[in-house]
Amino acid sequence: MSVRCLLDTHVVLSVLRNDVEQRFPLVARLLLAEGAMAFASVASLWEIAIKSRLGKLDPGMELKDLAGFLLASGFRILPIDVLNVVDVAEPVPATNDPFDRLLLAQCHVEGLQLVTADRMLVDHPLSWKP
Repeated sequence: MSVRCLLDTHVVLSVLRNDVEQRFPLVARLLLAEGAMAFASVASLWEIAIKSRLGKLDPGMELKDLAGFLLASGFRILPIDVLNVVDVAEPVPATNDPFDRLLLAQCHVEGLQLVTADRMLVDHPLSWKP
């Protein structure tokens, strides 16, 4: 299975907390599959940092260590590019969350599938279907 995928923020948090197999067993299988290429967006790291500083979540490690941990675990970090912020992924998702919309736009521009458990996004054509 050769899949190029972008992890949504919930899945990135699960990777950081080392509980992907328990929370998302199909995703864990995807990430271990031969040829799988998984990305974490700078947008997700930004969202985690914001919510962590507000006391809304605990990423399980220091914010300064997030990117290094993901890179050491074999993930690629996807930067935010101008095309990512001006693109609109069609169909426009029901969610108004700017991070979700940015992740979908990144998938559209970069040719990726969004790995998500978010009920507002799982049926989007750019979302990965197990």
